[in-house]
Amino acid sequence: MTEARVGYVKVHFHLEIEDNWPPASVESLWAVDQGDGTMKLDNIPWFVRGVACGDIIATRTDENGTLWADDVVRRSENCTIRLIVLRDGGSGTARQSVINAFHELGVDGEGIEKFGMVSLDIPPTADPAKVRRLLNHGVAEGWWDMEEGCITAAWRAAASS
Repeated sequence: MTEARVGYVKVHFHLEIEDNWPPASVESLWAVDQGDGTMKLDNIPWFVRGVACGDIIATRTDENGTLWADDVVRRSENCTIRLIVLRDGGSGTARQSVINAFHELGVDGEGIEKFGMVSLDIPPTADPAKVRRLLNHGVAEGWWDMEEGCITAAWRAAASS
């Protein structure tokens, strides 16, 4: 069970399942209440598309008291990239080595054992060209598969340069 974080709330997102992925229909992310009906995400998404850590999200509460995400009010300019770690079967050591490699580029990451995944939070201060080179190298070497969960114009621009 996940511990409650003081001053934080869980914001729930509906997920579209296609070809049995993602493995859930709802993902909840930690967020900080901004006091105006919006929440600032403080969690790297595993499965939600189109949001990143630091985004400000409008929310609504249902009749059961569950807090649901609506639209993004303000983007953080962070990118979310997800990796399925293939090296060493996605072991804890392999996932941690991936997190460490990206941390050297100014990128935060979290691993999840169940799916052998690493989710990366790429801030606008990280060099997108260097991050892309490492991402593409890992794909080419068969170390991981990659999915862009939430990208920015700066990330797209770095792809064409």
